[in-house]
Amino acid sequence: MPFARHPLSPVRRRAARALAVTGAAALLLTGCGSSGSSGSAASASSSPAADAAGGAGGGKRTVKDATGKAVEVPAEPKRIVTLTQEDLDAVLALGVKPAGITNGQGLNEPPAYLKDRVQGVPVVGNLLQPVMDKVIAAKPDLILAGDLQDEQVLKQLREITPATLVTMAPTDDWKLAFRGIGNAVNKLDQANKVIGDYEAKAAKAGGELTGNKGVAVSIVRWNPTGPSWMEKKQFAGGVALDMGLTRPAAQDKDGNAHSPALSLEKLSEIDGDWLFLSTLTDDGRSALKDVQSKPAYQELNAVKNNHVVTVDGSVWSTRGGPLAADVVIGDLAKALGGN
Repeated sequence: MPFARHPLSPVRRRAARALAVTGAAALLLTGCGSSGSSGSAASASSSPAADAAGGAGGGKRTVKDATGKAVEVPAEPKRIVTLTQEDLDAVLALGVKPAGITNGQGLNEPPAYLKDRVQGVPVVGNLLQPVMDKVIAAKPDLILAGDLQDEQVLKQLREITPATLVTMAPTDDWKLAFRGIGNAVNKLDQANKVIGDYEAKAAKAGGELTGNKGVAVSIVRWNPTGPSWMEKKQFAGGVALDMGLTRPAAQDKDGNAHSPALSLEKLSEIDGDWLFLSTLTDDGRSALKDVQSKPAYQELNAVKNNHVVTVDGSVWSTRGGPLAADVVIGDLAKALGGN
């Protein structure tokens, strides 16, 4: 079965939130910036000593990764290998074509929304499961390792190139992680502009909705064990908020994780004015198909009103990035009647 990251348990989630204090903010060194509407308030750079050592013509810079580890990276990296689709999304949004990538979450191929952009780029493994010989063949001068936590794998990657960065802490939101990646590849100003452009687009799209402006949208991933709704700051939930949309009362929770899988008795938690459903695996799709004929599902108001929209889990159910956010905005605008 393709590798997929699973929702955090309540215990792991509390631990993750504690670890997140040193998250991608550390990668930004001098501040994580604002995620407000302007998207331009970030203040982040490498240290003055690193800037002196680097320079536009080459050399090295020192940045801190999402664990707080200081890492020396090329001032102008030429061969970047990405180990998650979030890292891939980020570098592509910054105009950089990587030298090696991994398959998408729950997939045996790159995610469909990025596929055309990575034609001919070698695949070096599945999500967070690099094949070392393939990574070596890509000759990376920088490896972006997402939220990889396996120290043995990280040690092997650092033997290939010491410029290996963990780019996301467990609870970092996509904007913070994206700014950190932007800093790591020496394109922080461009990253801030990308976020500003995204926020302006999200606000405009939300303002152009017709009768569905501000409606409550339920965002759900259907797993083999049942549905999980996404907290407000989980990637797709955050995009919905940036568009001025709201969440059902049961889902009006801060955080960027998924709920535990729900039983049929708690299925009402996934109801809303509109229900956006995704899956990641064949088992998840089978489980969803099985429940759709059951009374508990048929009685949902969103189902009765024909307000159920199936979306791509490999976009909606990820940690996110600018290009994925653009897809989510388009999906929401199309379903809810945007111009």
